[in-house]
Amino acid sequence: MDAHVADAVGRPDLVRLDDRLVCLRFETMKVLSADAAVRTLLETGRIALGDTVVDSSSGIYAYALALACHRHGLRCHIVGSTTVDDAARLQLELLGATLERMPPSDDLKLDQSRRVARIRELLAADPRLHWMRQYHDDVHYLGYQPVAQRLRDALGPEPLTIVGGVGSGASTGGLARYLRAGDPPRDPTRVVAVQPFGSVTFGSEHVCDPEIIIAGIGSSIPFANVDHAVYDVVHWTGFTAALSGAVALLRDHAVFAGLSAGAAYLAGRWERDLAPDRTVVIVAADTGHRYVTDVYARHTEAVPLDTLAPQTAAGTDELALPWSRMDWAGAHGPPEALSDDPR
Repeated sequence: MDAHVADAVGRPDLVRLDDRLVCLRFETMKVLSADAAVRTLLETGRIALGDTVVDSSSGIYAYALALACHRHGLRCHIVGSTTVDDAARLQLELLGATLERMPPSDDLKLDQSRRVARIRELLAADPRLHWMRQYHDDVHYLGYQPVAQRLRDALGPEPLTIVGGVGSGASTGGLARYLRAGDPPRDPTRVVAVQPFGSVTFGSEHVCDPEIIIAGIGSSIPFANVDHAVYDVVHWTGFTAALSGAVALLRDHAVFAGLSAGAAYLAGRWERDLAPDRTVVIVAADTGHRYVTDVYARHTEAVPLDTLAPQTAAGTDELALPWSRMDWAGAHGPPEALSDDPR
């Protein structure tokens, strides 16, 4: 029996989609990351019971951090994006967290920059606050160690390819770190990043997708937790391609997941067909509830996945909608994506 609901919410399911495609399905993936981070900070004395932690979030991490604070006896303050919906807001309130929303903005970079600036104001006014820095402190990697172990326990020593969205970098980065630690050097786990167009993280900021609403992946500002050298391949998917992937994942396998999972399913099928000797694990970071209106209600716009194929890009200057793929091969991040992690 679980001691706290965070254990139940954070525990992933493994769903076999076919003989070489597996879905790592979370209800809310960042619960694992936030809980392990808070527990480690308490154990090492960086924070103490009753302290207030603060961070920026578009919604999913806010809920995860509020759960961790509820469990461990901390106060929680979230500087939230305009994308934090009423369901998340009400849960934060009842969990005892405070939510400070930024003014509405259609500019993602402005929204993220405002949130960081506001956190710095709060820290200047009260140095006792602890900034969790989910985008910069690799303490957020720790929660993925048991997930990597679960994958190995379930799938054995077979060669794996992990396909997942990259937001803060902690999830796929953490899985790569812990899986590769036990892999034979000659055949380590391959890691495939899924990105939206318009993100600086892997250099697609020059490609505009007018309908991009893939919450939790991509960024308009640098994140220090993204270790670009971890990634073997990057897929960029536009909204229409990701929508088709999400709808197909539900229709074909009854997995109701977020838009980033739809993008990962699209990319994962492609990677599966390129490497018949590997099992591909796609990461579904959350459920599809927040996308009911904007994605699933538009299911008639989905196209069969077999009619889609990525444009192969030799460099980020060749990226194009609706879907592009590039061998990243452990390269450094583009200059615009490299963070000096200012406090």
